[in-house]
Order: sequence, then structure tokens, then C-alpha cells
Amino acid sequence: MTLDVPGAGTVSSQLDRPPGAWLVYLLAHGAGAGMHHPFLERIAEALGARGIATYRYQFPYMERRSRRPDPPDRAMATIRAAAAAVRGVAADLPMIAGGKSFGGRMTSTAQAEEPIPGVSGLVFLGFPLHAPNRVDNRRGAHLADVRIPMLFLQGTRDPLADLTLLRPLCDRLGDRATLHVVDDGDHSFNVRKRSGRSGDAVTDELTAAVAVWARGIL
Repeated sequence: MTLDVPGAGTVSSQLDRPPGAWLVYLLAHGAGAGMHHPFLERIAEALGARGIATYRYQFPYMERRSRRPDPPDRAMATIRAAAAAVRGVAADLPMIAGGKSFGGRMTSTAQAEEPIPGVSGLVFLGFPLHAPNRVDNRRGAHLADVRIPMLFLQGTRDPLADLTLLRPLCDRLGDRATLHVVDDGDHSFNVRKRSGRSGDAVTDELTAAVAVWARGIL
């Protein structure tokens, strides 16, 4: 599939809808890899096994194979175009949105500025609260303006989200925020061998958390 982004041309997109789907997740990629990154492929497949459809898409810079992410206005325009596309191809399904790192943060920024029509909640697969070795929570300030439920999936070893900052931030957001911590996970939810868990087990944990949370907000 393709997606027309106002002012930025056409980008690639993909809808994976399993039989009996009850939800669709507008799933944006991170800053350094596109929608076909193995992590997103695994997440989409595992969510599909739980009856959750996914709509993945490229940001314009990734479609051009540029290494420099789009400015926020262009990224947010892409997210809104993708949400409109989902409302066209899966209008019968409730929709959640978000994604990996940069994609999730741009989605929440768009939602904070003006609610994205049709989106019932946001799911962050590793929210990038701060740059490595620069521990602050300025990137999370806009979340106070998001008025729909949010699920934060975060690893305990994530260098972009110090839990001593993220936990209080979620507490301030109140009932709108749910934090699910993945033990030993890094920013990409990789776990060390000594954790005793496989990558498949972590993927199962992540997608189970999404399904349980989504059932609770719909």
C-alpha cells in the first residue's frame, strides 16, 4: 500500500489484518529503522495472533533513505495521514496509535496539539524521554495535554528513559497512564542471556500487555 502525505509525497504503508480482528494499531517506526525492521515485524505478527491488526508506514525521510528524521510538523502530518488511511481501510475497528521511540513520541506530540480523529489510546514501545546521558524529562512535558489513555512499555535498561523520571511522570498523568516495565529490557527490548528469557518471550509479554490494556480502555 501507499500513503499520500500532504507536502511530502507518497510513502509506503502496510495493513496486516488477521481474521476476526477487534482492534487496529497505527504503528510508527523509530528514528533509525523503517517499518520493516525485524522488531516491528515480530510485534505485528504477535499482535495479529491476538486479533490486533497493525498499520505500519514510513516517515518521508525513511522513504527517501535519509538518515535525518523529519521535522515534527512533517512527521505529525504523516501520522495524521496514516490515521485517516486507517479510518478508510479499517473503519469498523477501534484504533490505537503510537509506535517505537521517535514514532511514538511524534504520535503523542500530534495528539497533544490536536486530537487525532478516531484514536482511542496511545501505546509507546520505548518512549524516548531523554537523550542518552542527558537525564531530564522535557520531552515528556507535552504528555500532560494528551487526554486519552496511554500505555508505556519500557525496559529497565533503557538508556532513553530513566525509570526514576518516567515513573513520577506517569504518576502525574494519573489514570491516563499505565506503565509496564520489561525486566532487563533495553531500548529495543533486548534482554541479556542471563535473564533466562528469549526474545520471543519478551515479544509475547509486550503484546499481551497491549491486548489486556486495550481491552480495558475500549
